[in-house]
Amino acid sequence: MREREIWRRVDRRVAGDVALWAGLAAPVAYARLTPPYERYVVPLLVGSVLLLAAAVVVGRRLPAVAVLLVLLGSVVDGNFVFALLVFSYLAGRRGERAAPAGVLFAVVAAGGTVLHLVLLDTGMATWFLLSCVLLGAGVFPWLVGRYRRQQQALVLAGWEHAEAVQREQRGAAERIRLRERARIAQEMHDSLGHELSLIALRAAALEVAGDLDPRHRVAAGELRASVAGATERLHRIIGVLREADVPASTRPAGESVADLVDGAREAGMAVRLHHSPDAADLPELTAHAAHRVVRETLTNAARYAPGAPVTVTLTGLGDRVEVRVANAPPPAGPLPGPPSHGSGLLALRERVRLAGGVLDAGPTDDGGFAVVARLPVADAAPRPEAGDGGRAGEPGRLRDARRGVRRSLLAALAAPPAVALLLSLVYYPVVTTGAVLDGTAFDRMRIGTPRSELTGLPRRQVEPPLDAPAVTAGVTCEYYTDGNFPLAQPTWRLCFADGRLTSKGRTTT
Repeated sequence: MREREIWRRVDRRVAGDVALWAGLAAPVAYARLTPPYERYVVPLLVGSVLLLAAAVVVGRRLPAVAVLLVLLGSVVDGNFVFALLVFSYLAGRRGERAAPAGVLFAVVAAGGTVLHLVLLDTGMATWFLLSCVLLGAGVFPWLVGRYRRQQQALVLAGWEHAEAVQREQRGAAERIRLRERARIAQEMHDSLGHELSLIALRAAALEVAGDLDPRHRVAAGELRASVAGATERLHRIIGVLREADVPASTRPAGESVADLVDGAREAGMAVRLHHSPDAADLPELTAHAAHRVVRETLTNAARYAPGAPVTVTLTGLGDRVEVRVANAPPPAGPLPGPPSHGSGLLALRERVRLAGGVLDAGPTDDGGFAVVARLPVADAAPRPEAGDGGRAGEPGRLRDARRGVRRSLLAALAAPPAVALLLSLVYYPVVTTGAVLDGTAFDRMRIGTPRSELTGLPRRQVEPPLDAPAVTAGVTCEYYTDGNFPLAQPTWRLCFADGRLTSKGRTTT
């Protein structure tokens, strides 16, 4: 199927090239095959159609070369101007870079100027006419083709941008899913882990009670072991769900650090709270982070330092608040169970970082353990998470494509008039200098007046129009302009015989 599609595309391309060659060769062949016939009409016809065929063949890979070929053909046959229009447009549409065509047109313009004004001396009128043809049939179609290419690139970039947006939306949905999984894992770790640790603490206290019946002591030990196993299974479940560490607050509504400490004290922990007045009324984000620090640390103390006294201290430090939770060395070692995975402190450190603070945790000099968090008192915007690029802006390719379309459209609309005006500013002074005949002076000229006595006669003439009437033997006609801009066309005709004015007239209306 793929090979068939490739051959189908090749067939369409060949058919298109053949149709293009036939369409461009038609005006050339028609002019050669209709009377009056020129000498060597057959060689010229064959050479012309072969030149067009060569231009069609190289036009896809080397569009600027195709333009050069038809420009060479236009030197012999003016009907190549139709091919120049087409290939100039295709050069703008197919060419990846603008430099080759720009250099080509500049070289042709400079070479044509030297050829017609210096070598052939065809005159300024012919030079201006050919320059306008090059501008209108070469440069302007190329600019239009360039604009169409840029517009096509813009459409392609737009489709790619739409696909990128769809991919971004799918990625956003995936990130939301992963964050929800992480939120569930964090909730299980924070809420259930904390409660399980307190249950294990109560069971351990019950197990070591002196007045407990032996059967109940065994049951308390089994309860403690079951809670430890449940905690381990909880950690394994969290490991499956937590694909990304995105902390989420599960703080009960209205629960303060004091409420959290009271709950731990009721569970049997020896907890003291020192709360300075300047650490009250914390911003919501800071209060959440402080609550998380205290809860996570109390959970770890209940599990790894059962029976050790714990001190919770909240101290204001100007624009920051310090949350310190420290426990003394455990009197009988940690509760039996699996070792710590360290995920709780990692999540806690990330939560503090997102709140704009820093967290330190480690053993104390007396063998205990302390967690210290310093949080900003003022509201602080959460820091961006790693890997979060923020809101995606417009892709560079789409932006460049739009800029290219605007430039191409501006060039297609403004460049030809600007170049034509520049040519006129060069052509007009050269043609009109010393060749402008005032209308009043023309009206005062009388038939029969010797040429030497005519007043207001310019010192130089302009080229006669192409449709100038033939004159009889012994009569010479001179042509002058009235200064019409920008072409400075011949306006007045003065004919002389034997040095006297025999007729005068206006060549334009």
